[in-house]
Amino acid sequence: MGGVRLRAVTAGPRDGPPVVLLHGFPDYWRGWRHQIGPLAAAGFRVIAPDQRGYNLSSKPPRVKDYALDILGRDIVAVIDALGVGRAAVVGHDWGGIVAWWLGLAHPDRVSRLVVSNAPHPRAWQDVVEGKFEQLARSWYVFAAQVPGLPEAVARATGHGFLSQAMRRTARPGTFTERDLARYRRAWARPGAVTGMVNWYRALVRHRPEPPAGWRVRVPTLLLWGVRDAFLTPAIADASAALCDAVEVVRFPHATHWLPVEEPARVNERLVGFLGGEAPPRPAGTGIA
Repeated sequence: MGGVRLRAVTAGPRDGPPVVLLHGFPDYWRGWRHQIGPLAAAGFRVIAPDQRGYNLSSKPPRVKDYALDILGRDIVAVIDALGVGRAAVVGHDWGGIVAWWLGLAHPDRVSRLVVSNAPHPRAWQDVVEGKFEQLARSWYVFAAQVPGLPEAVARATGHGFLSQAMRRTARPGTFTERDLARYRRAWARPGAVTGMVNWYRALVRHRPEPPAGWRVRVPTLLLWGVRDAFLTPAIADASAALCDAVEVVRFPHATHWLPVEEPARVNERLVGFLGGEAPPRPAGTGIA
């Protein structure tokens, strides 16, 4: 879209129900490495793009090129490229925020919505403004606004700040040195750190309004690692309250990095929900 090219990993039968997996910060498609194979084996057509600014995808330089509505239109273009009208969308972290936006602004293109540890955009705004604990946990959003600061820290530490942040906020052993070496290669690509951080800059500077309001009408599954260092449990509750049909499943021992830490149970939930074995309960909660 607009000259932006997204690199994507695909798997599964070409005629299977399409599922688009959206990574977050500071990830890339490999954040779904434990989900791609099992979803493909279950018969789904899986598409896991590097979103704009990340790894091998285009990295436009302007902050406004990372506004949420533009990020959402990227994924609509991916769905168009598949030659289908709708796809299931699964997102983690920032990918989850894009997934929320697709459910709000493009509900006709989303068959089912799955979000892992990512706030509904309106819920995040309301909780940040009303809860000091979440405001304190979101310090990095505001630090990202300082021109050149994240880029300078990345250069000075050889991207060690990002890799240490991932290790520090995950369960021990979640990210191996081999994993982090691959991430560092992705972060070292020209323009990558600026592109990744521009998502946060655009979040503050460019706030689109969804055309039909802030309620999500698409059937939704919300998967939540309770020990998230970045997001309070109140965010999950506030996000679920903005959905018409939602099932919330909490993982008491998982952190923000739920898809990597609890792959078997996450995959079971994904296959069940996306396969249509049971519709989401109108206001359900659960413990996994």
